[in-house]
Amino acid sequence: MSPPPIITTETSQATLEERVERVGEELGQAFAAVIAAVPGGPHGTVELARRLDIDKVLSSRILKAARSRNPMAVAHLMPGPDPLRRVLRGASGQRVPMELVDRAERAVRRFEQLIRSEAGDRSGLDTIIAAWLPSARAEFEVRRKQAAFKAMSQIKGVMAQTNLSAVIVAPSHDNPARLDVIWVFGLLGLHRLRPGASVKLATRRIASPDGPRHPRTLEDHPVADLSGLLLDRFCSRPLPAFDVMESGDVVHYTLAGDAFGPRSAVDFVLAESNRAEIPRAVPAGSGRRAYFFSEVSTPSRRLQYDVFVHDDVYPGAEPELILYDTAFEGVANVNDRGRDIDRLDMGESIQLLGRGSSRWPAPEISNYADLLGEVFTRLGWSPDSFRGYRSRIEYPIYGSQVTMAFVPPEA
Repeated sequence: MSPPPIITTETSQATLEERVERVGEELGQAFAAVIAAVPGGPHGTVELARRLDIDKVLSSRILKAARSRNPMAVAHLMPGPDPLRRVLRGASGQRVPMELVDRAERAVRRFEQLIRSEAGDRSGLDTIIAAWLPSARAEFEVRRKQAAFKAMSQIKGVMAQTNLSAVIVAPSHDNPARLDVIWVFGLLGLHRLRPGASVKLATRRIASPDGPRHPRTLEDHPVADLSGLLLDRFCSRPLPAFDVMESGDVVHYTLAGDAFGPRSAVDFVLAESNRAEIPRAVPAGSGRRAYFFSEVSTPSRRLQYDVFVHDDVYPGAEPELILYDTAFEGVANVNDRGRDIDRLDMGESIQLLGRGSSRWPAPEISNYADLLGEVFTRLGWSPDSFRGYRSRIEYPIYGSQVTMAFVPPEA
């Protein structure tokens, strides 16, 4: 017979938060007293490590934790019980008064009990604390995302340094009731980690009654193959070869060949034009939102996702950033409230870039200004008529969907 489920109430959560703060306060005060009692103080990292016969990493961490005035931060910064006991053994060898060492040992025991009863292990406690401490959350997320990136890149056998997605949205010249949507995609430093790995990306539109997508070049010519979409100046040489397959609202691009390893890394950037792609307004009273998204289908060290919106599109509207887990239901439609359960609660954000390409630099993409300049020139559009938004994510989660949603005007 399986055990009954554990139901966590707001009251129990508040009690746990108070317990963590209480243990953090006890640890901070106890170890601050121990460190202050080590002869020859005050000590820096190197000297304390030498005195207590511990490594410099542990010395630095214990000093940082003991100096913090935030009990929750102390609980986050403190090493685990075993390293703390090494500190206390070193302090005993330095003739620190036993009453101070004993007090610190009692605090360590309560810390240990808290970990075992509420979190399972030290990493589990950090997961809990991340919900209450913004600084801990940022560090927690980056470390876990980095670990996930390493695992998925090895499992998939492929990785990229930078995943670039940029969308440009403007009124359609041919149909004022609709919008042109221009996509710029790039994978920089893309390579297989092992032979036989499949390397692909896709562009798509959520199912629409308007029929399947047929991306065209920036000059609005039909596309015979990927060569018409590649921005050659911004690709590595020789130009990487891709196989292209259209399937309804999805266009798949697969890297040809079988080269692998860092020396085989390629940069490729492509741009596709989708004229009169989506309605400019939504039905009155529908509450529907317009949205654009980037799929993380290649393990990457960073994602740069930019949205450039014409002044006449969604005037006065600022986007909301929404991240989805697509593992169970696939790509999410923002207007399907049933997908709210798949939202990822992450600390990512949108940066307002302002108007004009001079405000849109990208530190990791040295030729980004030139890239955008070529795209806008070929479109015959002025970047000064567009405002930009950016979401830059370190180690984006494989299988996630990064979405910017706008409130459009009503028809």
